[in-house]
Amino acid sequence: MACIHDSFNVSNSAGLFIREKKSSKRLMTRTVRCENTGDKKKTLKILIAGGGIGGLVFALAAKRSGFDVKVFEKDLTAVRGEGLERGPIQLLSSAMGLMESIDKDAAREIMESGYVTGDRLNGLADGTTGQWFAKFDFLTPAIQKSIPVTRIICRMELQRILLNAVGEDNVMNKSRVVDFVSDSKKVTVFLENGEQYEGDILVGADGIRSVVRSKLFGPNKEPKYSNFICYTGVAEFHPMYLPSFGYKIFIGRNKYFVALDIGKGRMQWYAFVREPRESPVSSIGDKNMLLECFGGWCDEVIKIISRTNEEAIIRRPIHDIDMIRTWGKGRVILLGDAAHAMLPNLGQGGSMAIENCYWLMLELQNLAQRHTISEIPLDQITTAFTRFEKKRMFRVRIVHSICRLASTLTAFYQTYLLDIGPIFNVAGVLRVKHPAFHVSNKLLQLAMPKFMEWVIVGQD
Repeated sequence: MACIHDSFNVSNSAGLFIREKKSSKRLMTRTVRCENTGDKKKTLKILIAGGGIGGLVFALAAKRSGFDVKVFEKDLTAVRGEGLERGPIQLLSSAMGLMESIDKDAAREIMESGYVTGDRLNGLADGTTGQWFAKFDFLTPAIQKSIPVTRIICRMELQRILLNAVGEDNVMNKSRVVDFVSDSKKVTVFLENGEQYEGDILVGADGIRSVVRSKLFGPNKEPKYSNFICYTGVAEFHPMYLPSFGYKIFIGRNKYFVALDIGKGRMQWYAFVREPRESPVSSIGDKNMLLECFGGWCDEVIKIISRTNEEAIIRRPIHDIDMIRTWGKGRVILLGDAAHAMLPNLGQGGSMAIENCYWLMLELQNLAQRHTISEIPLDQITTAFTRFEKKRMFRVRIVHSICRLASTLTAFYQTYLLDIGPIFNVAGVLRVKHPAFHVSNKLLQLAMPKFMEWVIVGQD
C-alpha cells in the first residue's frame, strides 16, 4: 500500500480521501491517495474503542484510506433501533463538507436522510418575550464555501448509515474495551469477555465515560455535572401551524429552552432547568412541572410543551468534561466525547467529532506516506498526534467554552428590572426591561453571528 500526495481537480474517484480548497481560478484539491501497489507490506492496523458517531466516522475514514480497522462496541442495539431514542443530531456545514471528503456515498445518504435547517431562521431569543437576540445565517457561508447546508438527522439513522458503510464485519458487538497496554511496538486492548487484540494505534471513542481516557490520564478526568437537568420530547403540529424557525434557543433565568424543526410536523425540544443532580422527579409529572416552570414565557414555548405527550418526555442530568491539555499518549488517542464532551445547548458535539476524524486521519495518512508501516517509530506516531492536536485543540476549546459559558450566564439573566402586573384593576402590566437586557442583546447581535459563521465554515 503506497500513499501519494497529489493535487487535482475534484472528482468522484473511489478510494480518495480529499479536501477541497477554493482557488480564484478553479477548485483544487489536496489529497493523500492510497493505492494498492501489489506489495506485501502490512497496512496500519487501527483499533477503535466505541461504535458511536465519532468511532464509526473514523472507522470509515480508516477503511477508505486503505487501513485495517476494527471497532469494539459494547452495545449496538441503539444503532439498530432497539434502544431509547436520543433525538436528532445537528450536522453543521463544516462537518458535512468533511464527510464528503471521507466518503461521498455515505455523505449523500446522510444528506438525503437528514432535514435541512440551515436555510431557515435560526438563533437566540428571550424566553419571556420571544424576541430575537441574534439570528444566525447558516446558508450564506455554506454557499460561499460550496459545502452542504446544515441539517439535522435522527441519531440512530446516522449510525445505521455509518455502520453499513464501515461494514458490520469490521465492528464487534458486545465487545467492551476494559483495558489496554501500549509499548514501542504495538498496543493491545483487553475486552470484558476476556479476548484481546493487537494493533498499531488505539482510538478511544468510547464516550463521555471513557474507559480509555481513565486508563490514559487517570480517574480525575471524569464527567462534570452541569447543574442542569434536561427534559426533552417531540411536539406534534399540523404543518401549517408549525413555528417558522429552523431552531431557536430561548433564554431565561436559570433555564433555557431549545426547539428545532425535525420535519413532518414535528418539533424536537430540550428544556434545561437548573436543579441539583439528585433532585426528585416531580410528583405532578414532567409536563405539568415544565408548564409551571415556563409559565411566564412566550406562547411559542408553552405551545410546544403543551403539544407533547407526557409519556414521551425524557429526563436526564447533563454532564460535560473539563478540557484536557492533550488527547493522546504513546499509541493511544482520544476522539469525540471521550476527548471533549461538551454541553448540548448549541448542538456542536457531533460536528466537532466528525471534524476531528478527518484531521486525525489526514495525519495518519501523511505518516503512512513517509514510512513503511513496520518501520513507523513510536516518536513519529506521537508527533502525528501532536500535529493533530495543534490543528484542532484551539477550535474545540473555544466551542467547548462557549457551550459551557452559555449555560453559566443564565444564572445572571434577567429580562425585566420591574415586573408588576395588573395595576389599579386595569388590564396590562408595568414592565421595565433590565438595562443588562439591552446590553446583552447588543453583544449577542454582534458576537454570536460571527462566532457561528466561524463554526459553520470550519478550518482549512
